[in-house]
Amino acid sequence: MEELTKFQLVLLVLLVSFFTSLVTGIVSVTLVNQAPAQITQTISRVIERVIPNDFVANTRSAPILTSEELVINIVAETLPAVVSVIATKDIPVIEQFFINPFEDDDVFGGLIPPELIQEFRVPQFRQKGTEKRQISSGTGFFISEDGFLVTNRHVVGDKKAEYAILMNDGRRLAAEVLARDPIQDIAILKVKGEGFSYIRLGDSNRIRVGQSVVAIGNVLGEFQNTVSIGVVSGLRRTVIASGAFSGPEILQEVIQTDAAINPGNSGGPLLDLMGRAIGINTAVARGAENVGFALPINIIKKAIKDVREFGEIRYAFLGIRYLMITPEIKEQKDLSVDYGALLIKGKNGEAAVVNGSPAMEVGLREGDIILEFAGSRITKESTLAKLITRRRVGDNIELKVLRGSEELVVEVTLSELPNNF
Repeated sequence: MEELTKFQLVLLVLLVSFFTSLVTGIVSVTLVNQAPAQITQTISRVIERVIPNDFVANTRSAPILTSEELVINIVAETLPAVVSVIATKDIPVIEQFFINPFEDDDVFGGLIPPELIQEFRVPQFRQKGTEKRQISSGTGFFISEDGFLVTNRHVVGDKKAEYAILMNDGRRLAAEVLARDPIQDIAILKVKGEGFSYIRLGDSNRIRVGQSVVAIGNVLGEFQNTVSIGVVSGLRRTVIASGAFSGPEILQEVIQTDAAINPGNSGGPLLDLMGRAIGINTAVARGAENVGFALPINIIKKAIKDVREFGEIRYAFLGIRYLMITPEIKEQKDLSVDYGALLIKGKNGEAAVVNGSPAMEVGLREGDIILEFAGSRITKESTLAKLITRRRVGDNIELKVLRGSEELVVEVTLSELPNNF
């Protein structure tokens, strides 16, 4: 009986609220309709201020783009900035000629009838000068209006070749290779001139799996500015790429996409739907369909800054040899932590701390464990090598170091990676 009374009470409150609202609305409308003209005009002006007429008009007239129209607009905007990178080289011209080995041979010449000797011909080959030929082609794109371009290092890997770019409007311009990245598959080129169309650079740290992308490239070295669309299929992949002049190389942190990337696409831009470059097309998985890879654009940003400031791509150097600590390594070596970089000697007994290096200058020594680099914990996913490559020469970095049972904080200034290291 008590529960029924509560239910009836709640129902009564709801009914009273409903009828009160209904009556209030009716009364309000009636009063407004019967109100003097001055009051109703005032109310209308208030409403107009709350919802401006131009807002309604702009909303109705705002174009709604389909995904197809969006891609078409992106391609139209960025295509003038994408170029073919062509390598030419002086190639020896070889000609074939014939000799008669018995023509001046008195011994065999007397044994073989003269008519047969004339028929005897042995092919020989010799060089007859050189001629300039196209030996390879790839893709690149402008990153600034003053003629700076990026492409893959393997596109311009032959240091004895001459390079030119073929623009979308048919112009062919000589290109200078300013820098080849010693670690990443990146190269920076420059052509003379101003006012070039260029592609804005995005932020590859904000890429998400599943987002739509557009790839542009010089497919097979023949079909210039071919466009393909797809999605980001994966992030932070590690692949082994072949075909470079230096042989197979490991590419880390690359973007995987199902947008078609074919031979000749190398060096072209991978674009987001804002028309910004978020990657540089680099490799394709052989024997698989729709599996391509692009270097994240944030890696390229550092290279561009280095070339503009130093005229070359530089890599920071700490000067240590180390072993990444995992739970297994922790158990094997009886360590107190399961992450970080343990400073140890090299395989051939090289010192754990390189002589004269920044690490030696701040007193690091064998057995130390670097736990953090500039506030980032060193783990299998965030290795010390990756953290260092993101930094520039001269950066001041704070290290958290475990020495025995004591934690130390050390500040170090990174130097430039030596050529022989």
